[in-house]
Amino acid sequence: MLKTHLAVNILFILLFLPFVSSYYIFIPFALIATLLPDIDTGFSTMGKMKAGRMIQFFVRHRGVFHSFTFCIIVSVILAAFIPILALPFFLGYSLHLFVDSFTPEGIKPFWPWSKSSSWRLRTGSTIETTLFLSFLIADLLVLVLMVRSML
Repeated sequence: MLKTHLAVNILFILLFLPFVSSYYIFIPFALIATLLPDIDTGFSTMGKMKAGRMIQFFVRHRGVFHSFTFCIIVSVILAAFIPILALPFFLGYSLHLFVDSFTPEGIKPFWPWSKSSSWRLRTGSTIETTLFLSFLIADLLVLVLMVRSML
């Protein structure tokens, strides 16, 4: 679920902040990258947009957009032309893929090869809710520690 993806990604965004030169670029771009893999489904925030609908006509859910192949290609292109966006894109996008790899549907990490990576974590289950709450608590704890260290 979106909230779980955001909770996981926010923790890692916070952990990377001490090594980032521009928070104003890093944070929003990492969060947008977190949403991007689900552009291939009409149920997602990005998938409901006009561009998402057009993309869905050509690809299926958990296909090319749910692969590290795509993530790495885009990250390398960004590193070559807009380097400041490469790390936040890679972080947000790859963590989304990592989390999705734990669901029964899984992902095909190195699309177009058909080998998939999956597990048993059902979306919306009690386990996912517990995972979400655990990451939310970790997010708040890290945020409090960061603010406290600045005082």
